[in-house]
Amino acid sequence: MPTTTAHPERRGAPPLPAAIYLLGLCIFAMATSEFMVAGMMPSLASAFHASLAEVGNLVSAFAASVVVGGPLLTWRLRAVRRKPALLGLLAVFLIGQLIGATSDGYPQMLASRIVCGVAQSAFFGVALALAGELVGMDRIARAAGMVLNGLMLASVAGLPMATLLDRHWGWRPAFWLVAALVGLAMLGIAAAAPAGDKPAGQEAGVEWRALARPALWAAYLSSGLIIGAVFAVFTYLAPLLLRVSGFSPAMVPLLFGVYGAATVLGNLVTGRLADRHTRRVLQGGVLTLLLVMLALALGAQWQALAVAGVCLLGLAGLPMNPAMVARVVRAGGTGPMVNSLHMAVVNLGLMFGAWAGGLCLDAGWGLRAPLWLGAALALLAWLSLGLDRRGDSWQAKVRPVDVSV
Repeated sequence: MPTTTAHPERRGAPPLPAAIYLLGLCIFAMATSEFMVAGMMPSLASAFHASLAEVGNLVSAFAASVVVGGPLLTWRLRAVRRKPALLGLLAVFLIGQLIGATSDGYPQMLASRIVCGVAQSAFFGVALALAGELVGMDRIARAAGMVLNGLMLASVAGLPMATLLDRHWGWRPAFWLVAALVGLAMLGIAAAAPAGDKPAGQEAGVEWRALARPALWAAYLSSGLIIGAVFAVFTYLAPLLLRVSGFSPAMVPLLFGVYGAATVLGNLVTGRLADRHTRRVLQGGVLTLLLVMLALALGAQWQALAVAGVCLLGLAGLPMNPAMVARVVRAGGTGPMVNSLHMAVVNLGLMFGAWAGGLCLDAGWGLRAPLWLGAALALLAWLSLGLDRRGDSWQAKVRPVDVSV
């Protein structure tokens, strides 16, 4: 396993290993499973004789299991080689997906969401640990960007695909299709991923020391605030475009498609830049978010500005993930627990942003209120980036033991 110290990526660097792309496929399948419930809420409510609020709780249950269950399962897997751990987690996720596909009542579907959420969170941590082993610290952001591109593609392609299947053939085929994708990913991981060394006996101690570092929690704080800002706005973007910007209902899916394409493009760009320019990518991205949210809060009634805002939100929001991952692993190493907790923090930010944005609307402050909230969170995120000033681009000199977890 490489024990490289951080240094800029050379020109002509070798291509990423095939296993990185397979990990991206896994994340695509898992994220599609997470997102698609929101796109088929009426069908699930009808099938299970449940209210829309109860079906919405399925989404919350998935996120809550990511936050709570994922780190606990990751800790239990700390002594297992990466490849067997990944295959085991994919098997658990597949079981959860099959429970969902064959559900004939709300309790089974709820169990499906909890099982899948726990497996996804732990898989994220182990997958980024394996990515760090395969490429070294100098290319961790690029590798993380490729793995996380599965998340972006799930919103662009996976969610519309599942919604289309639900509209024409019902909700079950989408669950079966995701199960098939997970099975295909398992075969790919089994064939192409290296087994990896057995984690060293001191790994648990190394991770615990990493989790005690203030720099790591500063990075976690920034990540949670950034994602909170994004989802405070994104969650309520559709009504803003309809009622404030005045777009027709037929235009809103097209605008979301533009947003999704911008996230994929932005993720590819930041994945290549974040290894060498972590600080600048984060500072530039957060500042862009802040300015865009302020501009939309003041001028969302102008359609041209709204379109430009949607594009910039896509380019500078979720695509900061590779830079956030690079900052986290340089502060705490590439251990599964460090990365699983990072995913938990990101989901907490997501849940808080969406919840707080809803509170603003319930308080009667209008559809622009989530934009002001998002701007406030983005400002806090920008300020939080100054909590760790070590190194030019958070590429401090790190001992090999710290990056080989």
